[in-house]
Amino acid sequence: MLTVIDEYTRECLAIVVARRLRADDVLQALADLFVERSPPDHIRSDNGPEFAAKAVRGWLSRVGVKTLFIEPGSPWENGYNESFNGKLRDELLAGEIFCSLREAEVLIERWRRHYNTVRPHSSLGYRPPAPEVVLPRPAGPAYATLRHAQPGAPWHGSVLS
Repeated sequence: MLTVIDEYTRECLAIVVARRLRADDVLQALADLFVERSPPDHIRSDNGPEFAAKAVRGWLSRVGVKTLFIEPGSPWENGYNESFNGKLRDELLAGEIFCSLREAEVLIERWRRHYNTVRPHSSLGYRPPAPEVVLPRPAGPAYATLRHAQPGAPWHGSVLS
């Protein structure tokens, strides 16, 4: 599983669920996020082979993103992501048995959306990092539209694990 966290907002930008992750999977996830949010200044990650691969490092260099690798065996250097992964494990993974990869993808994505839009975060004054908002009702038929409060907001940093 690959998790991508914005260090500034604490928003979980993506969780990639797979039986095995390769450099191509990391590149695809990052490319999608860069298109949606623009490239960050830097990416902090562990030294896993999928992150340290020449293809990933070269691509990040070409798009102007600096890499910050944490020291092996030093999870405290990646505290935001370690904290997030602990919450994911405690609040979802430890209580579920997934019958298929697709089921895991759906339930994990549902949890990610809840984490970002509903779940209070003490570090953010007990507010979620990307709350859904109800937009003003337009003239005409009565309906409410939900969307993220900051679509396309700048990406201040990222943590991968």
